[in-house]
Amino acid sequence: MSTENFDAVDIIRIKRDRGTLSGEQIDWTIDAYTRGVIAEEQMAALNMAILLNGMDRAEISRWTTAMIDSGERMDFSTLRTPAGLALATTDKHSTGGVGDKITLPLAPLVAVFGVAVPQLSGRGLGHTGGTLDKLEAIAGWRADLTNAQMMRQLSEVGAVICAAGASLAPADKKLYALRDVTGTVEAIPLIASSIMSKKIAEGTGALVLDVKVGSGAFMKTLEDARELASTMVNLGTDAGVHTVALLTNMDTPLGLTAGNAIEVEESIEVLAGGGPADVVELTIALATEMLAGAGVTDVDVAAALKDGRAMDKWRAMIAAQGGDNDAPLPVARESETIYAQADGVLTSLDAMDVGVAAWRLGAGRARRQDPVQAGAGVRLHAKPGDLVRRGAPLATMLTNTPERFERAREILEQAATIAPAGSRPDMVLIHERITAS
Repeated sequence: MSTENFDAVDIIRIKRDRGTLSGEQIDWTIDAYTRGVIAEEQMAALNMAILLNGMDRAEISRWTTAMIDSGERMDFSTLRTPAGLALATTDKHSTGGVGDKITLPLAPLVAVFGVAVPQLSGRGLGHTGGTLDKLEAIAGWRADLTNAQMMRQLSEVGAVICAAGASLAPADKKLYALRDVTGTVEAIPLIASSIMSKKIAEGTGALVLDVKVGSGAFMKTLEDARELASTMVNLGTDAGVHTVALLTNMDTPLGLTAGNAIEVEESIEVLAGGGPADVVELTIALATEMLAGAGVTDVDVAAALKDGRAMDKWRAMIAAQGGDNDAPLPVARESETIYAQADGVLTSLDAMDVGVAAWRLGAGRARRQDPVQAGAGVRLHAKPGDLVRRGAPLATMLTNTPERFERAREILEQAATIAPAGSRPDMVLIHERITAS
């Protein structure tokens, strides 16, 4: 029987008593848990101790590195265009929100300027939508690519949105599942290391973090969002990745749709030079940051949305992954509209309520293995700041299963707040920009 270098109970006691773990102790902990030497209940206790007592910057950095070292690292240093020119790489990560379809127009927009975007994305769980769920509404589109297929598409098209392979930070997958059932998802050191272990392992040269704050985000306050963003930016910087973060508003859903196919539809409107102003603004802001991180400045990002170049990249990206750009998107069989009960100004539209309503309609899942309805979701007819009249439509619920309407209606009817005319809500979309400290 092999002898272990440390004991799990001793590690737990150190964090329980607000102590600091050494690099060697952290390396052993992640490795031993991945090997099954540390039991689930022991790692659950350690996670709770970390949630309650925190970790310092060095601990979080070493924890993240140990998670990366549990799997493979991708390497884009050899990436070239078909003409043989070297390609810089840049990536974006959002902490998740309602109506957050930004990745869809963003990846092809950045690729217009000769910077490759390897966007490894996930599926939705609960009230937050998943990028892969949205794209799978497109007939024929496939999320699973081999590393060779991804490299070829980056070389030829410049952008790829696909599922992350199981070999990237496998320790994170095991840890995340445990945190999900032990009340430790909110631990900032564990959130930061979970996100950044995968992003650093992806191997891109630059990373922009879209850290959501508000009712529909995991971080409800600016203080918590700022702490998470700073922690992640420092982790990326310490690993040699040019990393910045934007704190963005998630009190209100992004755009006018929350679902899957309807968010693809809205993204295509943005790529065609239209679409909701907030989606366009955030797409341009994040693209500008991603390009700057890759050394590309003084370019007109907005023009590439208006003149069709980003749309051309989108169509090439979708086609490369088997998607039929000309196939009609799925449409829900049933719909029901909610109407304003008074005249006035829509002063708030709670993102969490809209997200939960879309989830209840079938656009999201409660468990990772649950299916989603491609056509389900919520289509909004007004945004905060809009003047509405009694009887005017506020939101339309979409689903294939009308028995879902009642529970979705219950929460969606409480999402909107209408105040007398003259009221104007605070409409800030981007709160702050966070750089390394």
